Amino acid sequence: MDNAYWLNRWERQDIGFHQTEINPYLREFWQRLQLSPASAVLVPLCGKSRDMVWLRQQGHTVLGVELSIIAAQAFFTEHALVSLDSACDRFTHLAADGIQVLCGDFFALSREDTAAVSAVYDRAALVALPPDMRRRYVNHLLQVLPPHTQILLVTLDYPQHEMTGPPFAVSLDEVAALYRSRAEMTVLSQYDVLAQNPRFQERGLSRLEEYVILLKTFAP
Repeated sequence: MDNAYWLNRWERQDIGFHQTEINPYLREFWQRLQLSPASAVLVPLCGKSRDMVWLRQQGHTVLGVELSIIAAQAFFTEHALVSLDSACDRFTHLAADGIQVLCGDFFALSREDTAAVSAVYDRAALVALPPDMRRRYVNHLLQVLPPHTQILLVTLDYPQHEMTGPPFAVSLDEVAALYRSRAEMTVLSQYDVLAQNPRFQERGLSRLEEYVILLKTFAP
């Protein structure tokens, strides 16, 4: 799975992963982070997520990172925001009303880009990546985040042999293994959601659970 895979999916509008409503776990659990309204929030692999608008409505400035320019432009268009666009060697910047999307490769993100970030919201990044890329993603994320950043992570688990991802199964044990050297982990909630997801039942899943996890990073 490479960048061309995701670029092609956006070009074909094969975006079943996109949620048309604000994520209910974000609404329910965001206050557990106890952030000041002015805090900056990073949304990796953001697509055109409406969750960024909700975060902005809470007072946060929002920094999204997205590979596809189609997705980034669609976000601003669909929310009637006229973006100020600029380009550098690593990213195309689109920004309006306290929301900025860096369009380009997530692995080009630097400490300078995230210097003001206090929290990360990850609903669709970790579960979008196969195992080898998940470790690379977490390692890079932890390298560029300031110390003591909080991460609200939504992940899911199912018997991986029953379905080819994405979304991929990411168990609690795997999250712990990926983050244990640099973060304190708290499981906020666990849900059995197979009955609410008939499309996954049609793909042959016998079990589907979603987890809401709070991670608090610390300095190495």
